[in-house]
Amino acid sequence: MSAQRACSAGELEPDTPLRVEIGGVAIAIVKDADGEIHAIGDRCTHGDISLSEGFVEGKTLECWAHGSAFSLETGVPLNLPAYEPVPVYVVEIDGDDVLIDPTVTKEV
Repeated sequence: MSAQRACSAGELEPDTPLRVEIGGVAIAIVKDADGEIHAIGDRCTHGDISLSEGFVEGKTLECWAHGSAFSLETGVPLNLPAYEPVPVYVVEIDGDDVLIDPTVTKEV
């Protein structure tokens, strides 16, 4: 699969996750306060909870249900109860389009 349009950069509000689905893969897209756009798997690894309903602080996305915060850059949980990372996807920007290939994850 190749990178597909997930959304426009203009749709993204700073520190507000956006849930998209590409090729059957749920992805949380976040534009952080610095304007950098991140894409991580939308499911908390502790409980089957949508991370896009969580809270952004700095470069982390916190699961609203149990409080585990995941790094937007690596997908690694920074606190318990989660201990497994979520996938982090490569983000490409083409004009105003945010492109993601759900089969390509970042090497961290």
